[in-house]
Amino acid sequence: MKFSDIHERAIARKGGVAELNTLLPQLPPASVLEERSDDRYLAEITRCVFKAGFVWRVIDNKWPGFEAAFDGFVPAYWQQVSPEVLEKLAADERIVRNLQKIRTVPENARMIMDAVHEYGSFGAFLSQWPSEDQAGLLLWLKRHGSRLGGNSAQYFLRIVGWDGFILSHDVVAVLRRAGLLDASPTSKKGLQQAQVAFTHWHQQTGLPYSHLSRIVSCAQDN
Repeated sequence: MKFSDIHERAIARKGGVAELNTLLPQLPPASVLEERSDDRYLAEITRCVFKAGFVWRVIDNKWPGFEAAFDGFVPAYWQQVSPEVLEKLAADERIVRNLQKIRTVPENARMIMDAVHEYGSFGAFLSQWPSEDQAGLLLWLKRHGSRLGGNSAQYFLRIVGWDGFILSHDVVAVLRRAGLLDASPTSKKGLQQAQVAFTHWHQQTGLPYSHLSRIVSCAQDN
């Protein structure tokens, strides 16, 4: 399937080019990745982990409480925090008291600190990873992090400004209808199939991966 066909369908569904363009995510300069501090990366990862399978607005409304309870999400501290601290957080009414998700914080802090030791910062690590290998980055995050094997990692990358696709239900539906995806979108094979499609479209159009992803999602019937 030509991307132009998908684009035209999205334009028609959203009522015109201008209307569709207002829905495209803002893509910040690449320098923003390196300027963001490591604690903000741990905070955004944690927010995405807690939102998975939950009502997003509840997490957003309680987020100031999360920031206070986790004392600013400093990775160097959380990578070695004691189990007692985590158990205390499981009774803290300022946050969503899900112990399994709370336990992801030190694990993801260690992932961040491992990258810091090698690259200087987690932002520097992300900035050197090319968008044409998002599948590889997602597999890396799944392997080294905690609860980052589904769409949580994709939303995290979008939020922090890394240019990539999101395999939402709508995007997956379009890829399947086009015969470009026949595996689970969370599997290695599925991620690689999606990568091939989006890289081809990027080369074909020159559009950022995040814009391609949003346009594809808008082409799917509700």
